[in-house]
Amino acid sequence: MKTHRYAAAALVIVLLTAFVAHAEDPMKRSTGEYLDDKAVTAKVKAALLKDPDVKALQVHVETYNGVVQLSGFVDKPEQISRAAEVAKGVEGVKSVKNDLNLRSKPGK
Repeated sequence: MKTHRYAAAALVIVLLTAFVAHAEDPMKRSTGEYLDDKAVTAKVKAALLKDPDVKALQVHVETYNGVVQLSGFVDKPEQISRAAEVAKGVEGVKSVKNDLNLRSKPGK
């Protein structure tokens, strides 16, 4: 009988600790939110690969709560704006943070 009470008390403590830990960190996401972001990232990467004007392999894509971040270095200024334009056109993208930079030419 005492064992059941201790087990129940331990379970309550574990559950409360997990609840408090999750409530304190607003950056934590549910599994569904995480998977949604992964799907958006994959769709943006696929769209960039299809676009002939963007060198998609030079563009790193991350998504958090539907906000897509583009980073990396590209060869032409037009590729920076085109990558953002392509990303914005993907379903599930709420906004785009464009951190792409122009690759500097050697000797300049």
